[in-house]
Amino acid sequence: MTSYPTSYQELGEAAWAWTLGQVGADDDGPVLPGPASDRDTVYAGLPGLAPVLAELRLHRPLTEAETALADAIVTRLTGLAATRVEPSLYDGLAGDVAALRLLAPGSERAALERLTHLRTPDGWETTFDIRPDSRAPLTDVVMGTAGIVHAAAWAGGDLAAGIMTTGGEALLRAAEPTAHGLDWRMWPGYRSSSPNFSHGTAGVAAALAVAGRALGRADFVDAARRGGEHLVAIADLAGDGFAVPHTIPPSQREVEPVTYNWCHGPAGTSQLFPALALAGVAEVGGFPVGDLRRRCLHSVLASGVPARLRPGFWDNDGRCCGTAGVGDILLDAAQSFDASLLAAARTMADALVERAVHDETGACWRFIEHRQDPPLLPPNPTWMQGSAGIAAFLLRLARVERDGLTASVVDRPDQWWTVPPAVRTGAADAGGAAGVAG
Repeated sequence: MTSYPTSYQELGEAAWAWTLGQVGADDDGPVLPGPASDRDTVYAGLPGLAPVLAELRLHRPLTEAETALADAIVTRLTGLAATRVEPSLYDGLAGDVAALRLLAPGSERAALERLTHLRTPDGWETTFDIRPDSRAPLTDVVMGTAGIVHAAAWAGGDLAAGIMTTGGEALLRAAEPTAHGLDWRMWPGYRSSSPNFSHGTAGVAAALAVAGRALGRADFVDAARRGGEHLVAIADLAGDGFAVPHTIPPSQREVEPVTYNWCHGPAGTSQLFPALALAGVAEVGGFPVGDLRRRCLHSVLASGVPARLRPGFWDNDGRCCGTAGVGDILLDAAQSFDASLLAAARTMADALVERAVHDETGACWRFIEHRQDPPLLPPNPTWMQGSAGIAAFLLRLARVERDGLTASVVDRPDQWWTVPPAVRTGAADAGGAAGVAG
């Protein structure tokens, strides 16, 4: 039988081969299938291939086709920078910062300059038709100010401080006091709160923590701490765990009340606590921040993930909402403070091995939407919801199996502080030498 490291490596390469086979071209360069609005997004477009290409470079030289693709992505994004108006991390200029820095360090300056030009005292106006009455800024990691702050802190350079200052101050003004701390909705007064990492308090507080540390802003760090206090107050702490509801009030979303993924669960929310540690916060709500990180991961592993226990429980194997994202966070923790979590990361990878769909072009995955008939979704080549993100996780795990827990990490804007400085390959770390707490 093929050994696990080779198996993960081969499946990661097969997933990348299938992804690469989905890349087409038109008069404007390479393109992935999907809506035109997704073309230049990390979430579902070409920039989302940058982390995979960066990962591949740690395994082997890029092929001519891969080098040409990387060069074409850089050319396209730098060419768009002067006129691009969407600012966000997963759909706009902050995502361009990430992709460009990963592929051609230094070229991200054009996107940072554009973000500097577009900023307002309240942050960055959104281009999404999500706010019913305005284009006013959003707060979150995926589409809003927090993601932009994360990108600036990660990229560093002379423009980073101004972007972090604008964003951090806008986030302070958008905070909503609660009985125990601070909460951030996608915008002040929005009908519900999504308190976990992607669209709410955990991700915003993490951005304020890393920016506060980089800028020496005690007010940013204090707000981040108070965000953590709010999460501790609303979390289920039973059984040494930590799990915050998906949405408050829960009736606003037709989903399980608690999910366990990167976007809306304790896997992603665990990333807040090393960010607080980085900023010098030792304790939140009476708990050491390292214990809270461990509690989050305990809740993930005790939940039954990655088994599909019931319709709607674990229907996604991608990076945003499913197995690959959880596996990557477990690798971060294994490389940071608990080597035993490597076995849990393997469990996630083994589920991906089992669920892979193979054909002559490589390997892909088909997720499930239990509320539609038929429930099986078509395969997707993208970073957050498809084979690109899965490939990167499998390749990283294969390298850790080969090189050990000190293997290099292709870090990203909303994750870099969760691993030791010595293993990071991409973060400038604008605030100086970082320490990562367990």
